[in-house]
Amino acid sequence: MSFTIEKLEKNMAKLTIEVSVEDFEKAVEAAYQKNKGKIEVPGFRKGKVPRKMIEQMYGKEIFFEDAANEVIPEAYEKAYDECEEEIVSAPKIEVTQIEEGKPFIFTAEVALKPEVKLGKYKGIKVDKVAVEVTEEEVNEAIETERKNSARTVSVEDRPVKDGDTTVIDFEGFVDGEAFEGGKGENYPLTIGSHSFIDNFEEQLIGKSINDEVEVNVTFPEDYHAENLKGKPALFKVTIKEIKENQLPELDDEFAEEVSAYDTFAEYKESVKKNLEEKKEADAKSAKEDAVVDAIIEEAEMDIPEAMIATQQRQMVDEFAQRLAMQGLSMEQYTQFTGVTAAAMMEQVKPQAEKRIKARLVLEAVAVAENIEVSDAEYEEELAKMAEAYKMEVEQIKEIMDDERAAEMKKDMAIQKAVEFVVANAKEK
Repeated sequence: MSFTIEKLEKNMAKLTIEVSVEDFEKAVEAAYQKNKGKIEVPGFRKGKVPRKMIEQMYGKEIFFEDAANEVIPEAYEKAYDECEEEIVSAPKIEVTQIEEGKPFIFTAEVALKPEVKLGKYKGIKVDKVAVEVTEEEVNEAIETERKNSARTVSVEDRPVKDGDTTVIDFEGFVDGEAFEGGKGENYPLTIGSHSFIDNFEEQLIGKSINDEVEVNVTFPEDYHAENLKGKPALFKVTIKEIKENQLPELDDEFAEEVSAYDTFAEYKESVKKNLEEKKEADAKSAKEDAVVDAIIEEAEMDIPEAMIATQQRQMVDEFAQRLAMQGLSMEQYTQFTGVTAAAMMEQVKPQAEKRIKARLVLEAVAVAENIEVSDAEYEEELAKMAEAYKMEVEQIKEIMDDERAAEMKKDMAIQKAVEFVVANAKEK
């Protein structure tokens, strides 16, 4: 395998990769061995047809595509490893020569890591973020916990009121005809949740158990079902149950139930402390983002679209992995939400571009300030990983090859660069 590189505009490059006649012939032979059992020729047992016979019948190119698919990944990986330029995108492959007795040649168009010209990165001015916690915020947090701890009890001696959870049967009609998806039985509906269209829920207020209610609503113009958009509808509803939330008293018993504290006063103090810690963490994160955003604005760089597209795909893949951990596939997600993979790629594009720019400027800062990661710092990080994954440090080292170790050290250097620029920032 050999290759040449041609630099193009906007930090793009084209690798022309050549695979020798001998290596491509080996791939063609491997393709024949793989596929010969699928080809039937009269007079030959399945899998016993000579290669020359197949090529005479179907053309010498019959195995070329499989052979190309075999050699391209390996040849590109070798070129990638040997290339002195830093490639930062997936390749766009194009076959330019595939003939018997000649080298196999293909091109790989890729993005190269753009050069960053730093502007101002020290003394960046950012707004000061308040971290004080008010009494009102503490009380709101406690009230949220109180609502989460509420007991749901059935009531029979009064009509529905706002905030109740009802259990209803319903059937919807448009122009006097029942429509698909408009019927439900034993459906739990919280009044005030606005989970049903229009003012459906409000029309149940004041009604009692076993009441049969006619609810009149209008479907919104942007409703997902085409046949219902903007249509007035009548729902026949039967109220089967009424349930209300009973809030616990804010006392020592409540504190014991929801926390590790014995008294309400101790619990309240812990809530305040947690809110303060969260505000401080949020303020720290906001300051980091503001400083990095300002440095990006001051810097000059030309980001290739292919680099952004690669980052977009990576972010969508990460989202798909998170869905999988919840037992949901991307296909199911797109069915439920109507958001296609293409639409998702477009949605993440601004974030992808920002993520790239942030990393590039921070890498440039690390170089400009000679920020490096010492062996002691690396060992300390490995110890943290081992503790987090309940493993021995030596086990972590075994799975950290040179490439992973280098990437980890680069990530650590970038984090040190973040700390450097934040430490050198000024609050307005």
